Amino acid sequence: MTQLMHERDVAPLQKESDLETVLAAWHDATLRLEHTHEALRGEVRRLTEELEVKNRELARKNRLADLGQMASHIAHEVRNNLVPATLYLSLLRRRLCDDRGSLDVLDKIESGLTSLDATVNDLLNFAAERDPQLTRFGLKGLVEDVYASLRPQFSAQAIDARIDISDQLCVTADRDMLRRAVLNITLNSLDAMLDGGELTVTACRSRGGVELELADNGPGLSDEARRRAFEPFFSTKSNGTGLGLAIVYRMADAHGGEVTATNCPEGGAAFTIRLPHRALEAAAA
Repeated sequence: MTQLMHERDVAPLQKESDLETVLAAWHDATLRLEHTHEALRGEVRRLTEELEVKNRELARKNRLADLGQMASHIAHEVRNNLVPATLYLSLLRRRLCDDRGSLDVLDKIESGLTSLDATVNDLLNFAAERDPQLTRFGLKGLVEDVYASLRPQFSAQAIDARIDISDQLCVTADRDMLRRAVLNITLNSLDAMLDGGELTVTACRSRGGVELELADNGPGLSDEARRRAFEPFFSTKSNGTGLGLAIVYRMADAHGGEVTATNCPEGGAAFTIRLPHRALEAAAA
């Protein structure tokens, strides 16, 4: 009898223990499902954001292609009319060689035509769709070449230009394209430092390729300028075409790389061109 009563007391305890075990297992399974669900939500959110970025980038490239075709057509039409206008201006200058007042007016007209020709060149460079002509060259020599051509302007604006690049650092790229990119970024910095300043150019090998950074100590970029820096026809200058940095973007993209704009912690703006090894090797093959 005592044993039977003991068994009757143990049975409910055993059932209670089994129920606690089941509930604990259920709780653990629920927590794991919650964690899995949260991880899946995070992954879906990440993939959605990546897709949105890719879609924006694709839309941007499509707009650039359309703008490039339009810019090319406009540039050729303008240039076709610039050539005879320049010729007639030269003939008129000969006829008015003794009229100082008229020559002053012609100088202003010629200045306007020169500016217009520079804009046409920007449009043609922006519209160019040629593939990079890859060669191997020293990066420091290319920057020194660009800065040698700008030395009079550096002197006039009291610009201290510093190049901190190893003599052994070489890249495989289109030299003319990269030269134009360095020139355009530098001219952009010069416009931001009319009262003098410093330009610092550095370059290094990174895990993915080569990074070239051009930094100035000017006023830096506003949020809008940083966000829209490489949009064609966007400019913060009253007389700017808004194509200089757009050309840099197209150059980097043609090499399978990228260009970014940031503000330096100590002040000023920095532009970084990244040229990936893998893309260059594939293009070279």
